[in-house]
Amino acid sequence: MTQQFELIAKTFMGLEPVLAKELAQLGAEDIVEGRRMVSFKGDKELMYRANFQLHTAIRILKPIKHFRALSADDVYEGVKDIDWSQYIELEKTFAVDSVVFSEEFRHSKFVAYKVKDAIVDQFREKTGKRPNISISNPDIRLHIHIAEDKCTLSLDSSGESLHRRGYRQESVEAPLNEVLAAGMILMTGWKGDTDFIDPMCGSGTLLIEAALIARNMAPGLFRKEYAFEKWPDFDRELFDEIYNDDSQEREFKHHIYGYDVDVKAVNTARLNVKAAGLTSDITIEEQDFKIFTQPKNKSIMVTNPPYGERISTNDLLGTYKMIGERLKHQFAGNEAWILSYREECFAQIGLKPSIKIPVFNGSLECEFRKYQMFDGKMREFREEGGVVKTDEEKRLMAERRRFKQNREFKKRLDEEQENAEADIRSFKFRSLEKKEPKKPRETREPRDFRDSRDYRDSRDFRDSKTSRNNRDARKSRDTRDSRKFDKRKNNRRFNHDEED
Repeated sequence: MTQQFELIAKTFMGLEPVLAKELAQLGAEDIVEGRRMVSFKGDKELMYRANFQLHTAIRILKPIKHFRALSADDVYEGVKDIDWSQYIELEKTFAVDSVVFSEEFRHSKFVAYKVKDAIVDQFREKTGKRPNISISNPDIRLHIHIAEDKCTLSLDSSGESLHRRGYRQESVEAPLNEVLAAGMILMTGWKGDTDFIDPMCGSGTLLIEAALIARNMAPGLFRKEYAFEKWPDFDRELFDEIYNDDSQEREFKHHIYGYDVDVKAVNTARLNVKAAGLTSDITIEEQDFKIFTQPKNKSIMVTNPPYGERISTNDLLGTYKMIGERLKHQFAGNEAWILSYREECFAQIGLKPSIKIPVFNGSLECEFRKYQMFDGKMREFREEGGVVKTDEEKRLMAERRRFKQNREFKKRLDEEQENAEADIRSFKFRSLEKKEPKKPRETREPRDFRDSRDYRDSRDFRDSKTSRNNRDARKSRDTRDSRKFDKRKNNRRFNHDEED
């Protein structure tokens, strides 16, 4: 029987139930939902699979010690008490990330320095030498979390955030995070049983995540590496077996459609879809939502319209009114899911949602709403056996109302409480109904339009199907359209030692 140990999967606030369900499907035990995290127990194989197969996890941590600390010295002693030779070799490099919610510890970097000092001092005392620090590409990543006086020190098994799938070649302004996109789709319950439509697709994130879910493909297929691959106890054979196993993948008999009025976004989305090898499943066209017409086949719509100053239109509220009109007149018999931030935007849609789910998009507390579309009046629809709100949705809505008493809709997280990967839509909303007179130039505050997402270097995202020892011999990812998964799998993971 393989040894089980504690693990923690981090995610965005609002996605904890979705992540917990994914973990249960993987076979995790002792699953407990927390705040932006889900704890569970599993063995080494489950840890590998969690990194490779979970759609809604940001990173997977393996706790190595829980302790209490009332001062910086307590942190130092608690960390130094660990035998670090089990985890770090002298010739290896390491880095420390920290998240702190405490009156005693105000600066997360200071805590990270104390952890680093404790580790280095222990090696010096025992061997006279010390391992080096590497911020950009360490061999071992450590993570310390402090909530008041409770400290958890963990090994980071993921490395780079898991939302960085590896298929994104280019981006648009304020792209939707891949983990949030996957979580939104999983919330709808869609598994590829109808067509899928995003009429404002941007760089195509929702489309690609939908295709991965429909085909039950692991989002880690495109990743270059994971942090656990550099651990001393890394089981290469076990991970190769997990990576090359496509037995759970399934056929997708429907189609995914994406539209956008911006030709640059359309070209970007097409490039990303091609990089993921999913052009046979996804069609992207330049089209304004204003001319959207009734789809021929039963469909689900999931979309993330603009709702702020970073991404806006000349008439933002008018855009939402148009969305409601298109849904009402050209989407009968289907369901639509919309993510937005402002109540006044939702009000312009003019339709009654069957469910409202609070979700944090970066630091913005948004709502993800479902609209069940039908012809005629609601009374007639119900008399004919139509269901606007299922019993499960009624139960969830009741829970949301109780939850809402303790929260403020549309509020921002405090700066120190923002998600560590809150890189999606960090901007302020500007109402377009009443424009404030401009301030004199000398009194205006500077506007910061920098995207908080680290812009991905496209050299890291070429083709996951080729051998890791022969990455220069690039092949087109579009060959996946022929569904030759055996070639994709068999060429990826052999003889890694030269790169390690």
